[in-house]
Amino acid sequence: MERSRFPEIFAVIALVIVSLSAWFVVRSHDHLRYEVEQLRADLRRIQESSSKEVSAPVRKQAPVIRESSIANFACYDPERVSGGRFVTASSADSRNMNEILSNDAAVSTIWGYTGAAIAERSFVKIDRFEPMLAESWQVLDNGLRYRIKLREGVLWHDFTDPVTGKRYENREMTAADFKFYVDTVKNPRVDCAPLRSYLADLDRVEIRSDYEFDVVWKKRYFLSEEITLSLSPLARHLYHAYAGPFDPEKFNNDDARNRMIVGVGPYRFERWDKGQRMILRRWEKFFGNQYGIQPALETLSIEIIKHPNTRLQAAAAGELDETSLTPDQWINRTGIPAFTGKNPVLRKISHASPVYNYIGFNLKKSIFADKKTRQALSMLVNRERILREIYFNLARPVTGPFFPDAPANAKTLPVRPFSITQARKLLSEAGWKEGQDGILARNGEKLEFYLMYPNANPVYGRMIPLISQDMAQAGVKMKPLGLEWTVCLQRLDKRSFDACAMGWSGGINPDPYQLWHSSQADLPASSNFISFKNRKADELIEAIRVAFDPAKRIKLYHEFHKLIYDESPYIFLFSPYSLSALSTRYKNVKVYPLGYYPCTFWTPKAAQKRVF
Repeated sequence: MERSRFPEIFAVIALVIVSLSAWFVVRSHDHLRYEVEQLRADLRRIQESSSKEVSAPVRKQAPVIRESSIANFACYDPERVSGGRFVTASSADSRNMNEILSNDAAVSTIWGYTGAAIAERSFVKIDRFEPMLAESWQVLDNGLRYRIKLREGVLWHDFTDPVTGKRYENREMTAADFKFYVDTVKNPRVDCAPLRSYLADLDRVEIRSDYEFDVVWKKRYFLSEEITLSLSPLARHLYHAYAGPFDPEKFNNDDARNRMIVGVGPYRFERWDKGQRMILRRWEKFFGNQYGIQPALETLSIEIIKHPNTRLQAAAAGELDETSLTPDQWINRTGIPAFTGKNPVLRKISHASPVYNYIGFNLKKSIFADKKTRQALSMLVNRERILREIYFNLARPVTGPFFPDAPANAKTLPVRPFSITQARKLLSEAGWKEGQDGILARNGEKLEFYLMYPNANPVYGRMIPLISQDMAQAGVKMKPLGLEWTVCLQRLDKRSFDACAMGWSGGINPDPYQLWHSSQADLPASSNFISFKNRKADELIEAIRVAFDPAKRIKLYHEFHKLIYDESPYIFLFSPYSLSALSTRYKNVKVYPLGYYPCTFWTPKAAQKRVF
């Protein structure tokens, strides 16, 4: 399980894992198509009204506005019926439910279901943002000011404050809730350094009325529009439910309130059974209902199941509706009747995913101080064998901090070859000499270290011992250290590790600042936890952030990629394909460029299941 950063923008969970509540704008011909299909559905319901098997349509509480200015309207099946569930699984529990603080992929997924943003990415054309919470927006002052006009009548989820017992119902979202979000993230005492780095050049939010506000930037930034349109409101009545000024320490440590989520999205957070599951229920007051984008599925649940084989067994037994698959499972363990029988209950889905994994060196450790040592260690990874034996060729090697299909990726750079001979030569040039015990040493310090990795990841569990064996042939002692995910996060935040095997998900338009700029190296809980500092890299990153011409920016990306390739602060490994098993009960399942979206699924009445 890997870290995710700033949903919609920076993590493409974005990525598949991110922005599961996004929708895209339908054009006029889609609008007409919907009208025709809706008329046909209405006629069909009239003809079948005597049958008890026919479910009521989802949109039944208010007249539906046939709206062409709501995101991803055309992705919802007009013939869908209400009810049913979607049960998926996560390999690890989270520290809390506050995404601003946790930066955890599972929490980002839940916030995607429970929240909404000013605008959302189109499922189909992922480089395009389309209206969600906003009716419209204007770009003013040469991109330094964005004027946002909100939809009226958007309601926060009803909830009872866990500390005061006060009940909140029918609370309307306003511009003040966006200002609260920005002010909270920009507060230096709030524990969200990775997220705050993206708002560094955002100056302020100016409220013009309850439904209109300006987002003002200090200077032009190539992602300013994308970040502005991805802003979400934050429930001030939950996180600042006390008299006096906002207390960032209370926000960081308010365990009771940080165990819940209050949003404006299609699903309401119901409960978190720590170590077991998180449950969401469809929000019947969701503003999107009147626009025809209410999801059909009534209940969503994320079960905490650590072992992948247990997850697969649960899916085959019908206890899970979706689970990720390991490459080994995809190739060797899906020949069972659940997948191949006369009436299969599961289907396999794969697609490229903008993620990569790596081994990162803690550069504060003297053994990793020089790049020749780091380059040599990278040459001690037999990527061809790992790709063949562990990934079953369901991944692609990467050479740097961008994804294989991204324009930012410098595709001409070769994957470092596996060569114990060449690695030994580089290590010798770096001053390492073999000791009596066969381990290399320099200035009285042995070339040995612990490699920390999340022990719930079975691929790491198989891959890392192979790497350790190959390194041992060159006199390097790498000791695998598998830990619980939450323990890994704590050690990363405190820089309490030698090396780590982790992964990143990334944005469509990557900004390397968060991971690689020197200013982030010494910040607590930042994403630059390897403490990488390089003046030339800083210059390139800063140039990328103000490069509005795509061709110029791509040239800078490639130069930065080559620098990172040469410095080798990471051993770059693979970009694995996203592999999953999904119940065959679901209708309207489509795989878009960033994956599939359960908000658009539905199940026939006879196939619906309940959960808890």
